[in-house]
Amino acid sequence: MTVADDLDPRNITVHDGPSPIATRRRSTELTLVVMAALITGAAYTIAALGTNSEIPPGIVVFVLILLGLLLSAHVVVRIVARGADGTLLPLAALLHGIGFVMITRLDDRLAGLQATWSLIAIVVFVLTLVFVQRATDLARYRWLLLFGGVGLLLLPMVPGFGSTINGARIWVSLGPINFQPGEFAKLALAVFFAAYLADRRELIAAKTWKVGPFHLPEPRDLAPIVVAWGFAVVVMVGQRDLGSSLLFFTLFVVMMWVATERIGYLIVGALLFAAAAAFAWTQFSHVQTRVDIWIDPWSRSLDSGYQIVQSLYGLSDGGLTGTGLGRGNPGQVPLAQNDFIFASIGEELGLVGASSVLMAYLLFIGAGLRIALRTERTFEKLLAVGLTTIVGVQAFIIIGGVIKLVPLTGITLPFVSYGGSSLVANYVLLALLIRLSDSSARRLGELPDDPTPSERFAAWRLSRRMRRRGTTDTPDGVPDGALAATATTLET
Repeated sequence: MTVADDLDPRNITVHDGPSPIATRRRSTELTLVVMAALITGAAYTIAALGTNSEIPPGIVVFVLILLGLLLSAHVVVRIVARGADGTLLPLAALLHGIGFVMITRLDDRLAGLQATWSLIAIVVFVLTLVFVQRATDLARYRWLLLFGGVGLLLLPMVPGFGSTINGARIWVSLGPINFQPGEFAKLALAVFFAAYLADRRELIAAKTWKVGPFHLPEPRDLAPIVVAWGFAVVVMVGQRDLGSSLLFFTLFVVMMWVATERIGYLIVGALLFAAAAAFAWTQFSHVQTRVDIWIDPWSRSLDSGYQIVQSLYGLSDGGLTGTGLGRGNPGQVPLAQNDFIFASIGEELGLVGASSVLMAYLLFIGAGLRIALRTERTFEKLLAVGLTTIVGVQAFIIIGGVIKLVPLTGITLPFVSYGGSSLVANYVLLALLIRLSDSSARRLGELPDDPTPSERFAAWRLSRRMRRRGTTDTPDGVPDGALAATATTLET
């Protein structure tokens, strides 16, 4: 049989039917998704009863629409990512639902906007899964994603596009739509870091450049990623978005540590962070204000410390079991739907509800790290770690700020806070983690690694071209490695 015959779709052996492992995962996911929808619907009803003493008239329609959106996402995962982890989508749905209920409690108008963004986020989630059929394909666009991420970071500083809201110039206005391009820049830079480190990690870890008593990586190997990180941090500091600066810094240090397996990067990163924090505190007045509020918000309770003081009162009122949905006063905290939505959850759901949210994030982070441990490909491992770090660090920064564990920085709580760009970006992140999980399951033999539709189409076109030529040689214009790669991918 010729190579063309091997690539003929009629001769490709396809394993019909999902594997038992994939079936169990999808069944578990379906059950958990339905539970998340029912919990959200129940919380929505209880909040309405607590506020207006009546069941909302559109509750059945609300639950049906919510259930329809989540089931649509589940069906797409069942079709295009059968081997993916079964807990990621339900956890995101639960966090999203709790956040939506609290936003509804705070502002009906914003709840309507968040509902629209929720629909857009689910659509983008589906499109990401459909178009990113192989996670490794993203590595090909590393430089495009780098320049795209840099462009997104610079966009708010362009006159006529950027706007300053609440002291931070991180917004872009296009007509009636305001969005934060930095939310998408962090995903682009995470892919770039993963792709670049996957290629150069051995060279970076080798430390062949000696400077005095220190052994460092070659500058040409380390320069691109350091410049990318440094630029991101400098731009964010210039835009007074300290939360995103800390997020980028942590993302860079963690990925360097995982790539090189050298704990020295964590130590150096901690020292650099301490030095940068001290410098920022001495040079920027708004940083000094944040630190002063963190140390003693009570002396500023009528001005800059008012927000954090009110959130602490709210958490105190919540106690162990909370005041009950619809029976608290979360609106006493300014902009509670954004930075301080965790305080609203703690007030009305108490320590039990707040701990449940924390456990949901811990389970999400655990699932992400499990994906990284299961894959053997360096790029996929680093990307899974990077995406998981984004969610974990972001949640830690904002929750730590609300409970006065760390100085408060303006950043959204993933899947929970109000904000369209944040919600859409987090659902893209979720789709990428699901794709990574499915890829590792296929390579571990938990289900057949069947060719993707685009690979089938490429094989069919290649087969036709070769049959027309009456040869088994690689056609002109097709790289030598493309034929072997296609044949390898089509093996089952």
